[in-house]
Amino acid sequence: MSKVFVLGGTGFLGYYTIKELLSRDYQVKTMALPPLPEADLLPDEVELTLGDMNELSDSQVVDLLADCDGFMYAAGADERAVPDKPALSFYYQANVLPTQRFARLARQAGVSHFVLFGSYNSEFAIKLAAKYPDYQEQPYVNTRLLQEQVAFAEGEGGMTVTSLRLPYIFGTMPGRMPLWKMFVDMIRDQPVYPALRGATSSVTVEQVGEAAVGALENGRHRQTFAINSYNLSYQEFYTMIVAALGQTGKTQVPVISFDQIKPQLEVAQAEVEQAGKEHGINLLLSQQLQEEQLCSDPAETQAFLGIKPHDVPASIRETLAKCVNG
Repeated sequence: MSKVFVLGGTGFLGYYTIKELLSRDYQVKTMALPPLPEADLLPDEVELTLGDMNELSDSQVVDLLADCDGFMYAAGADERAVPDKPALSFYYQANVLPTQRFARLARQAGVSHFVLFGSYNSEFAIKLAAKYPDYQEQPYVNTRLLQEQVAFAEGEGGMTVTSLRLPYIFGTMPGRMPLWKMFVDMIRDQPVYPALRGATSSVTVEQVGEAAVGALENGRHRQTFAINSYNLSYQEFYTMIVAALGQTGKTQVPVISFDQIKPQLEVAQAEVEQAGKEHGINLLLSQQLQEEQLCSDPAETQAFLGIKPHDVPASIRETLAKCVNG
């Protein structure tokens, strides 16, 4: 495999995937939405096209991919969106249909390996189905699972398709503010910011790049990878934000139960519904899940994908420093 196409190569995940590919002597081609977050973001050796790949005709897409052996799909809408009802339609249009189309056209172009950047919600919606039967039916989760299945189906018999089920990801890149700034802004100047008792898988963005290339090189068709490097409790995360803001001793982060905040969440959920909007994951369910240990076993993926040890807490601190200081 010599040349890999990265969809979304100037985004956070795509940028680090390109860095990892180049470090392993791959040729790289990418297409991303303008503008560049920073001039000269990518080295000259990367074949960069700015534009919307969705606007290309089928034949143009096939021509674009004709000299590529691999495809990294690092694009799409995440669960932070609060679209108009029905959210299922929004996520279907944003995530499922483009994935199906580009997987089909990649196979037509002769691409041999396709790696989808998905969500760890897909992993835990399946693992926790008995306890949370509505989890898989949430608009965002439903379409993430469907996104995997249509990509697998399009590759059947002719292209190896794998999926990374990505958790909390930390790191910085030139020209972009980390998405975690929204948490920093919520905690800023608060005397108390409670946390639920659960924890989440977390990785550095460098590890995502390593996992992506590992899946490209070693993955078997229809294989999914729920990567993890550090079990991050929500209390620990919020306490780190408090420290980054210089609010240690001023902001308390107690652990509370879901039942304590359920009435407030019911009010907020009703307001969203009255506005004709819908979350990708219902507010009550998304918070209830924060009482769970949504942590996969690192040993299941690290050696197979070649994910190296990284200092995740240090990456979190670096990420939060950028959120605070710009």
